[in-house]
Amino acid sequence: MIFCNMAKHHIKVVELFAGVGGFRIGLEGASDAYETIWNNQWEPSTQHQDASLVYQARFGRKGHCNKDINTVPTTDIPDHDLLVGGFPCQDYSVAASLSRSGGIEGKKGVLWWQIHRILQEKGEKRPKYIFFENVDRLLNSPATQRGRDFAIILASLADLGYVVEWRIINAADYGMPQRRRRTYIVGYQKDSVVAKKIEKMEDWVEFDGVLANAFPFSVKEKSASSFDIDGTIKEVSDGFNKGLKETPFGNAGLMIDRHVYSVDAIPAYDGPIQTLGNVLVDEDFVPEEFFISEEELPKWKYEKGAKKINRVSKEGFEYVFSEGGMAFPDYLDKPSRTMITGEGGSAPSRFKHVVQTPSGRFRRLIPIELERLNMFPDNHTYHPDVSDGRRAFLMGNALVCGIVREIGKSLYRFIYDEAPVSTHPVDEKRKPCPKLTLDLFENEQTELVYNKPKKTYKLDSTKRLLIGFVKEDNIDYFLNEESSKLYYTGCVSTFPSTIALNKLYYFMPHIKGKGVRDIYLIKIVRIGSKTEVHPEVEDKKAPRLVFELEFLESLSEYKMINLNFQRAFTDTFLGRVLAERGNHETL
Repeated sequence: MIFCNMAKHHIKVVELFAGVGGFRIGLEGASDAYETIWNNQWEPSTQHQDASLVYQARFGRKGHCNKDINTVPTTDIPDHDLLVGGFPCQDYSVAASLSRSGGIEGKKGVLWWQIHRILQEKGEKRPKYIFFENVDRLLNSPATQRGRDFAIILASLADLGYVVEWRIINAADYGMPQRRRRTYIVGYQKDSVVAKKIEKMEDWVEFDGVLANAFPFSVKEKSASSFDIDGTIKEVSDGFNKGLKETPFGNAGLMIDRHVYSVDAIPAYDGPIQTLGNVLVDEDFVPEEFFISEEELPKWKYEKGAKKINRVSKEGFEYVFSEGGMAFPDYLDKPSRTMITGEGGSAPSRFKHVVQTPSGRFRRLIPIELERLNMFPDNHTYHPDVSDGRRAFLMGNALVCGIVREIGKSLYRFIYDEAPVSTHPVDEKRKPCPKLTLDLFENEQTELVYNKPKKTYKLDSTKRLLIGFVKEDNIDYFLNEESSKLYYTGCVSTFPSTIALNKLYYFMPHIKGKGVRDIYLIKIVRIGSKTEVHPEVEDKKAPRLVFELEFLESLSEYKMINLNFQRAFTDTFLGRVLAERGNHETL
């Protein structure tokens, strides 16, 4: 087996419709190999380009383009390996001739065809990989011709030489703090290393593919289907699924040469979860303007409650408008409702989140909490020229960075056949402005909040625990507060063969002179190299066991444990370490 130095891997990324950089954060959180070399963010019909200001403040001006993408020549966009973007959900239908205005009826469908234009004009230099995000209803639109829009996208990508897989993913189904359903589309040129690994379409969708590995699922019974998307793009636009009431697309699938296989996926996840309550800051930190006064409270309760209202249509017909009640306040022990762009502002609204504080007062969410619901770093959208209302708007438009991270990790593994490593975990404790080119926080008096994500889980004392000795050159690494860690053993030949890797569930690092304190969930055990944590070492090819870990919690104090195997490891049950701590409750 050959072990490579991952520093040599480099995936050049171009980010379209960049917003405030959710794709960039997610991909950087997946692997250091991803480098965004060019990005475009332009908000049409808006003089104040809030998202562009934030993007430049966080990532710098180099490679940033704040122009209407319709006016940007493809020659101005550098060649790249991966094209990403959360393109708007619009009208994708085409006119009689694609040569006229990009072939779009009206102005609304232009942006998808700008992606198509860039890919087409890049020719042989078009990116090997594409990764897009859109709303979940994409597979079901328009109402008059279910699935037509998605069929147009798949057909146009097939004609450009891409194999495409997709999945509708609700972030909350995989432990993330917001119920946010979105369609994720990943494509590979037919001659790419990833596309060449596809053997059977059914197996790729259900077990073997990039998305199935990132987000495992089971197949809903009798949901599998296959069909072809025939005809020119114009013919697809005019006739696909015409007259039928349901879309032919399942919420997971694969397209090769316009042949489609799809199923309906049922999420499979049993790990820690984050809830709305987990993302909240202390009540003392919340500015007074976010609290709801006693006078305004009845208006909020009315907006959230069930109601029936007599109305008259424009044509003069009378009808009864009705809507059901919503939780008031929002549940703190569950992932939040989907955040929308109208989350900001103090006016009572049915759709804004309202929580009750420990003191009994009701309040809206502050911008930092909205950032946390999308798994952005705290204060990511903070900018002297961007209001709190606009910060809420930016988060309502954003994606969940954790979803991008997991797909980015999976894609990396398929490209390089090795595990990705990132020095920018999505949920790490970040400085307020790590890459600023502007001194935005220089005059800020209020102490900025740092993000230390909380998760809801229940420790299982019957699960097996590995305790591993931490060598001196790795102690500082394990004492810092980042939640994602790598623990590497000595050379593989020195790891005890009597420890069953497939039964290990938890890990605790043993710090010399202190003992054990921190409890981690073992996510993956694999073969790797010490250079993943210490790139300066010389034994780059020496194989190690590498444990990919997720921090759960700490004991109240260090506890000394005798290490059994070679004074470096102990294989035991978590319950033995927790025995002196008493009963453990759900956190």
